[in-house]
Amino acid sequence: MTIELNHTIVPAHDRVASARFFARIFGLAFDEREVGYFAPVRVNDALTLDFGDWSDRDDGPLPVLHYAFKVGEQEFDAIFARIEAEGIRYGSEPYSREDMKINHRAGGRGVYFCDPDGHVLELLTVG
Repeated sequence: MTIELNHTIVPAHDRVASARFFARIFGLAFDEREVGYFAPVRVNDALTLDFGDWSDRDDGPLPVLHYAFKVGEQEFDAIFARIEAEGIRYGSEPYSREDMKINHRAGGRGVYFCDPDGHVLELLTVG
């Protein structure tokens, strides 16, 4: 059997607000009827991001994580348009996340931005 990432937990201050943000920016569906301990967003047939409230935990501050998504050119355009429409700061490098530029590594396009919890989200068309 091939190893495939099925789901991962995304720590959040407010699981529902974070799931809504992610679904909105990435153009995905979010069904509040599915919210339980986690607020799940299905990314594709093989991957779900489960947003979980970190405030219920007592093991330190919310960690800042990095999530990279390889997308096609049309998906990049659509997601990037939503980033710009919402006035979200973005950047061309992992440590230049607010220079308002995209990168063109390996002949593709890439951009970094943060979600409301500070997680670094990366879009890339060539990986």
